[in-house]
Amino acid sequence: MSQKVDPIPEGYHAITPHLVVKGCAAALEFYKKAFGAEETIRMPMPGSDLIMHAELQIGDSKVMLVDEMPNMQCLSPQHFNGTPVTIHLMCEDVDAMMKQAEEAGATVNMPPADMFWGDRYGKLTDPYGHSWSVATHIADPTMEEMQQAMEAMMGGEE
Repeated sequence: MSQKVDPIPEGYHAITPHLVVKGCAAALEFYKKAFGAEETIRMPMPGSDLIMHAELQIGDSKVMLVDEMPNMQCLSPQHFNGTPVTIHLMCEDVDAMMKQAEEAGATVNMPPADMFWGDRYGKLTDPYGHSWSVATHIADPTMEEMQQAMEAMMGGEE
């Protein structure tokens, strides 16, 4: 093992979501249907139905998954009755992606709409308790334009 390796392997980014899910095998199938994910790795835990590590490719990014294992302090959002974290997914067509995710079993919390920062944007919760924002970039407003649009949207409140 004296061979030099890249500190960040090819195909990975500096930050990669690692999701704990209750029912990893089913979650892998959901993400394939909802977001067009491609499963690249599945490592079952020896002597168990649990998955110790899995990876999906969504667009140009990887997402890691693991089954919930409370005895190892590996807890899903369902353990906490929700999550304060949102995973942001950029895509070519937010309306189509949100529809596809909803048909796969996600709950749409905010239908796609054009936003002051230049994205068409919506929010959903997957069946495993993870929150997702989904967006397609549609405009490049200046900071001043965004500030004015935000103030108008908020009714001038600060």
